[in-house]
Amino acid sequence: MGNLEKKIKNSSFQDKSTGSGNLSNKIRGDFKEREIFEIQLDQYFEYLRFEKLLMPNSISSYGRDFKKFRQYLVLNPKISFLDISKPQILDFLKCLYNDNSDISVSRILSALRGFYKFLIRQQIIKNNPWSQIKNPRSSKKILEILDIEEVLKFLDSIPGSTPSDLRDKAMFEILYGCGLRVSEITGLSISSIDFDQKLLRFIGKGDKERIVPLGDTAILFLNKYIDHARGKIEKEKKTDFLFLNMRGGNLSRKGFWKILKKYADRAGIEKNIYPHIFRHSFATHLLQRGADLRTVQKLLGHSSISTTEIYTNLTKEYLKDAYFKYHPRESY
Repeated sequence: MGNLEKKIKNSSFQDKSTGSGNLSNKIRGDFKEREIFEIQLDQYFEYLRFEKLLMPNSISSYGRDFKKFRQYLVLNPKISFLDISKPQILDFLKCLYNDNSDISVSRILSALRGFYKFLIRQQIIKNNPWSQIKNPRSSKKILEILDIEEVLKFLDSIPGSTPSDLRDKAMFEILYGCGLRVSEITGLSISSIDFDQKLLRFIGKGDKERIVPLGDTAILFLNKYIDHARGKIEKEKKTDFLFLNMRGGNLSRKGFWKILKKYADRAGIEKNIYPHIFRHSFATHLLQRGADLRTVQKLLGHSSISTTEIYTNLTKEYLKDAYFKYHPRESY
């Protein structure tokens, strides 16, 4: 439980200096503003869902971010969300820094800027008090990747004897071979696969269609899974989802994490293994082997090439290491 939650739980929220009559009016005013806040927030989520076409996972993330602001308003009932001042915003940020990283604070700030921009559009307020608040400066995080040997070691740690083995083999071959996100791999359906064209078609981040090529190795293990394992896992349940849990339902992100950790431990890889590290490795290995940046951008589904450029820094480090390791004038 964070500091805000603790304070809310322990507070009686009574203004000792306020008379009983004024307190009653004050409570009615607080409830009215709280009701306005919730109504506008619901409308904002509808706007994100139907106009901005954000995915359900993104909407849920926004909900968790706004929970922090809601808690702060409950803890400080004299603050009006419609007329919040810069000092009050800075005090809110101070509370956030007690329990959140710079990245989390930046994300919450971005969410609030968007919400207040929406309130202006709805003619609820005239000015956005968050527009002058800058995001915290965070040091550039160096992405960690698996080298090719580590990826092969991980994939080789998956046996191929049981239905769940065949599912996992196909799943991780596609994860690395196509550079998918965990939400994309768990959301794949049978109809996503075009075996004739060797393509994978699916809806990715931002509700955009992605089309990525399927390599021969991924197709080999996909065929083995579909022909010899998926029906046994599905049992009497009928679903179009490609990767299923052992009860025959859609494999969840949490279930995927458990499977990933099992094979990471079995492979004895000491790095912190998480689903996105395979996507980072996919992009970096392509660039290391000569793929151009625009191609990698398309394969990853990035809207902006600047997002893909983070992998060029990793490739430069790889080239530098290779130079000092293998050049005849540098390796002695």
